[in-house]
Amino acid sequence: MRSLLVIRVQPTLSAPIDAIPLTPEKLLGANGYQVRVTDSETEALKLAGGADASILHLSLADMEYWVQCLGKGKSDTPLLWWCAPDTASSSAESCEVETSFDGILTPSMNGPEIHWTLHFAARRYMERKQWEQERKQLQSRLEDRKWIDMAKAILCDLKQISESEAYDLLRKKAMDERKRMVDVATAIVKAHQLLQS
Repeated sequence: MRSLLVIRVQPTLSAPIDAIPLTPEKLLGANGYQVRVTDSETEALKLAGGADASILHLSLADMEYWVQCLGKGKSDTPLLWWCAPDTASSSAESCEVETSFDGILTPSMNGPEIHWTLHFAARRYMERKQWEQERKQLQSRLEDRKWIDMAKAILCDLKQISESEAYDLLRKKAMDERKRMVDVATAIVKAHQLLQS
């Protein structure tokens, strides 16, 4: 992980950005990382494609907006929060955030600490993506199961057969028509609902 994108929203401090003692780009650049900085949504989407990770130098209140913004782009990379006095002080009321990020960087970190934080953030990111994919698959299976159960109930009622017989009937119909069982079940339920209304 060598190329990093820093997204900065101007902190709400009385001092200018130059007065902040250590910015993420200074610290990361001093430790051999290539760093690009932006505060523009359009530019962030362009630059995120070539970055190995995105560092969010902003308050937690702004986090959700930027996570959604980066989610629109083609590049999906680990997200880390730059937790420094300027971002921490403006985040006191936003301790609970709904968005997920993969790590935290602080101005007091040295080279090896940054390296390992980025390494563990990349692993956390991969795990988070896998969990999201598994969650979607489980939700899809539950939705499929719902349609199949409704179709079985309809077949049991109409044909006066048991649930296992209704299941076998659905499976046979799906095989005969070379369709997925859930597609056959959905057609049965929708046809039944249409005839009932």
